[in-house]
Amino acid sequence: MLYAATGNSYTNVSIPTANAILAFDLETGSLLWSSQVLPKDNFTMACSGRGANCPPEPGPDYDFGTSPILRDLPGGKRILVCGQKSGIVWGLDPDQRGKVIWQTRVGQGSALGGIEWGHTADLENTYVAVSDLLVRGENRPGGLHALKLTTGEKVWSTPPPELHCTAGTKGCNSAQSAAISSIPGVVFSGSIDGHFRAFLTRTGEIVWDFNTARDFETVNGVAGKGGSLDSAGPVISGGMVFTNSGYGMWQGLPGNVLLAFGK
Repeated sequence: MLYAATGNSYTNVSIPTANAILAFDLETGSLLWSSQVLPKDNFTMACSGRGANCPPEPGPDYDFGTSPILRDLPGGKRILVCGQKSGIVWGLDPDQRGKVIWQTRVGQGSALGGIEWGHTADLENTYVAVSDLLVRGENRPGGLHALKLTTGEKVWSTPPPELHCTAGTKGCNSAQSAAISSIPGVVFSGSIDGHFRAFLTRTGEIVWDFNTARDFETVNGVAGKGGSLDSAGPVISGGMVFTNSGYGMWQGLPGNVLLAFGK
């Protein structure tokens, strides 16, 4: 099977495959089952400005921006884990047509996250970074969480570090919107404020922090400047970690560099 997560619906017509996890037959491409977690989330970008194409009853825009993760559990069981922009992480049984096993809230949720671009997992836990870019009030956006694959129970939570920038300026936000990646023992997560961090999978402790929002001398001689970390996540290969820096959308700070980190 091939598993995919879907976005929201665009009209008031009820669509059971929106905001859902889908299972497709790899040989034929036929849809085998769908498990919808939020019906009637009718939303288009026109809704942000009360445009003519906005559905009469717009939803909260809580679609899935992440890909499902398939993992084996003890006793021959399996689980599909997927994070949603509502701030909820879902654990589903792929062998019972996507039956919900557990759900755990880690963020407040908004049109820009909750969990926005991607999460990761090892053999025991799934790790999710929280965006909540639009959240206002006492709780600052961001943070990283570890959940048990078997139960969804929180193993640890690491709040976003304090910001060292001028409030209200572009990129001065602690949201962790970008997809995250992991290797045994460490999770890598970037932030809108440009910081790229490594967290211990066992405790959530931050063991490395690099501020990418600065000028760089590049190998090809082009003037380089880092900015916000958003959307695509880090790539780990051959003892190196690669990440882009610079994302000018949604309060982010633009930039133009690809960074490579060694041991």
